[in-house]
Amino acid sequence: MSVGFALLGLLERGPRHGYELKRSYDDQFGHGRSLHYGQVYATLARLLKNGLVEVESEPGAGPDRKRYAITSAGVTDVESWLGKPEQPEAYLQSKLYTKVVLALLTGRDAVDLLDIQRAAHLSQMRELTNRKLTGDLADQLVCDHALFHLEADLRWLELTVARLDQLRAQVRKEDR
Repeated sequence: MSVGFALLGLLERGPRHGYELKRSYDDQFGHGRSLHYGQVYATLARLLKNGLVEVESEPGAGPDRKRYAITSAGVTDVESWLGKPEQPEAYLQSKLYTKVVLALLTGRDAVDLLDIQRAAHLSQMRELTNRKLTGDLADQLVCDHALFHLEADLRWLELTVARLDQLRAQVRKEDR
């Protein structure tokens, strides 16, 4: 997710200080990956430079207390970003596929590699399932998204095991 667009979207609800934006971001989107203050302020500086936010003055607050507000150009950018679909990730350059092919090319046991990977996926799925059971709705939705991707990976692992002899023959034939 673009942090800049998330901060702009949060600012549409009203002007805020950087620390308030960080807290809102972490509450809404952090879920185990909170923003660093440096990233918040660097992003705000870039948004300010690009005319997407402005600094509102606070009487008697001093120079360190900047309150940011979204500009009309910022609102337009958020609206445009929200209206565009995200590019589906096709995973056509899979590291796992590369490992399987290299294992076959070098005479290593690709089944072992796939079994180890399956165990890692299942472990991650257990952790996400536990997190989902104890989390709020946002956690549940984020975990469901990750779980669906891991399930697809597991299906691929099973398919690859089933086709390993074919792949081995093809890889060795092409390597000659």
